[in-house]
Amino acid sequence: MIPAVQATVDHHAIAHNVRLLAQASAPAQVIAVLKANAYGHGAVPVARTALAAGAAQIGVATLAEAFELRQGGIEAPIIAWLHAFDPDEAVAVFAEAIASGIELGVSTSSQVRAVAEAALRADQLAVVAVKVDTGLNRGGFARGEWRKAFADLANAEAAGAVQVRGVFSHLANADRPEYRTNAEQARSLREAVSFARAAGLAPELVHLANSPAVLTRPKALVNELPVFNATRPGVAVYGLSPIMGRDFGLIPAMTLTARVGLTKRIHAGDGVSYGHDFVAASDTTLALLPIGYADGLQRALAGKFEVSIGGRRYPGVGRVCMDQVLVDLGPGEPKVREGDTAVLFGPGSDGEQTADDWARAAGTINYEIVTQLRGRVQLRHIHQREPVDQLRHTHHA
Repeated sequence: MIPAVQATVDHHAIAHNVRLLAQASAPAQVIAVLKANAYGHGAVPVARTALAAGAAQIGVATLAEAFELRQGGIEAPIIAWLHAFDPDEAVAVFAEAIASGIELGVSTSSQVRAVAEAALRADQLAVVAVKVDTGLNRGGFARGEWRKAFADLANAEAAGAVQVRGVFSHLANADRPEYRTNAEQARSLREAVSFARAAGLAPELVHLANSPAVLTRPKALVNELPVFNATRPGVAVYGLSPIMGRDFGLIPAMTLTARVGLTKRIHAGDGVSYGHDFVAASDTTLALLPIGYADGLQRALAGKFEVSIGGRRYPGVGRVCMDQVLVDLGPGEPKVREGDTAVLFGPGSDGEQTADDWARAAGTINYEIVTQLRGRVQLRHIHQREPVDQLRHTHHA
C-alpha cells in the first residue's frame, strides 16, 4: 500500500552533496552531522551513503542517536556532544558509550570526571573531544575554564582513562561569512588548542567549520592546517543552502508528497474549513490532502503554500488542520482525481515548491521545515533521482 503521506529521500543527492562538501573541505576531513534523525532524512541509511561518498566520521548530538547508528550497523567513528544526565546515571551511560566505541564530546568538568570514572570502571580507554566555547556562549568550556579542563584531561590521559582525540567549537555567525566574530572564534579555538598542547595533550582533530563556513571557504575556518583539519557540515549534507538565497550547487534530497483523499465541488460564497478563513470567490473544486500540523505542516503556512499535482501548482486554502489541508483546483472540470499524488515540496527541479519556499512563507529556516516532519509521514529511500512524474501514483478508475 502506498503511504498517504511520504517523504522520499534521494541518496543520489546526499552522495552528491557529501562529495561537494568533501571537495570544499579538502584536505580537511568531513564529519557529517546526522543529528535529529539526519535532519529528518533517516539516520542509518543516510550514514551509509555519507560514508560511502567520502565522509570520514559521523557527528550526532545525543548518545541515543549514536546508539541508534551503532545498532543499525554503522561501524565508522561517531562523535556525540550533547549530554544531559543525572550525575548518578552519567557513569553508566558513558560506560555504555565507551563500550560502543563512541567518541564523547565533553563540555563540563563533571562530564570529564564521569567519563574518566566510566573508563576506569570498564577498563577501556575513552576517546573524547573537548568542546570549548569561543563566543557562541552556549555549550562548551568557557575561556576561564580552559586551563583547568585541559589539565584535568591530561591527568586522566596519564592515568590511562581517556584519549583526547579532538578539540572543537561552534560558530555563531557563519551564515554571515564576513562577520567579525568568525575570525575571532577561529583565533580563540587556535588559542584553546595551544592550551591543550601546553598541558601535554596532542589532539588529532580540530574542527570549527559548519555548512556555511565550508561552502564560503574562509581558509581560517575550514582547513588551516595543521590547526583545523576537520569540518562538521550539517544541513548542506541534505542539499539545503545554509545561507538563504545562495546557490552552492547542492541538491535537496527530500521530496514531500501526499495522496489526494477526495475532491469536492463548492460554490461561490462557500467558506472552507475552520473559521471560514477562505471564502470561494467563484464556483471551484477543492482537493483534500491527509497532512496537517500533526505531521509537521505548520499552521503558519495556511494560505501561503502551493502544491504540484500533475505538473500544475495549486494554492492551499483555509486553515492547516491537525491532519488535513485543502487546496483550490480552480473552476472548470478538474484534472485531479482521488488517489493522485500532490508534491508539497522537493528540489524544485520540476516546478514544485522547495523547503526554502516554505521557510520564507512561514518566517523560519529550511532546517526547521525538514526536521519538523513527523506523525504519519513515512520515509522512503531511493538511490537514483526520480522525476516528480515517477512519484505520482495516479489512481485510475
